[in-house]
This record gives sequence, C-alpha cells and structure tokens, in this order.
Amino acid sequence: MLARLHSACFTGDVLGSLKCDCGAQLRAALTRMGAEGAGVLLYLNQEGRGIGLANKLRAYALQDQGFDTVEANHRLGFEDDERDFRIGAAILGAMGFASVRLMTNNPAKVAMMARSGLAVVERVPLAVGRTEENAAYLAVKAAKSGHIL
Repeated sequence: MLARLHSACFTGDVLGSLKCDCGAQLRAALTRMGAEGAGVLLYLNQEGRGIGLANKLRAYALQDQGFDTVEANHRLGFEDDERDFRIGAAILGAMGFASVRLMTNNPAKVAMMARSGLAVVERVPLAVGRTEENAAYLAVKAAKSGHIL
C-alpha cells in the first residue's frame, strides 16, 4: 500500500508558507494516491519537527537572525528532529498492514518504521516544493538531517 506519514505543518499545509516544502509534499502525496486509486495518509500532530507551533515560530525568529533550522532547534533546547513515527507504524499495523510503500525523503523515518515492525518495501520520493525561498532550508535538511532530495 502507498502510504504517507505527514507531520502537521500549519504554516506550510494551511498558510502556504514559502519557508518549507510541507504543503507541496502533502498535495503531491494526495495526488499520487489519487492517481494510483488507493493510499493511506496519516496526518500526525508533530508540528515543527515535533517541537510544536509556538516553538516553531520561535525557531523562525532565530532563522531570521541567521541560524539554520537545526541550529535554531538546538538553541531552543531541542534535538534536530523530535518527531516519533512509531505511532504511525502502530496505526498502520492496527489497520492490517505489514508493509508499505512509504512516500518520504527521510531515511530516518524509513528506519524508524522498520524498527517498529513495519516493512518499507519501497521509499517513494517526494521531491517537490523547492523554491528560491526554501532552497537553504532544503539544503540543511539534506546536509544535516540526511534527507534525500
């Protein structure tokens, strides 16, 4: 089954922020599922890489001062990425799935799913949403967080 575990991004998914690629990834995932005729989207409440909306806005302020996403999270006392995808794996397992084709650019998400007992038989890239405004953000995701872009 084609699956997407999408972490909530109010600024990107709802407001159309140019600082990230989240909204574009959500729309692309839904389009792909529609084209294939099936898919599972889990919309997980893990705003701002798991730090919450208020802290994400604080991180934005630090980014405006010249810190990148990872550095801003560290200055706020958080890890690079606080998200936990084990709940997504558990939900998919409860739905009866033992394996999925996972739409993600994040190899850590694939690894966490596998450690949780859900086989990822294919990583389906979501290389969408690159703009002039988020190019540096995406470069940091690739360089510091290992995302495959």
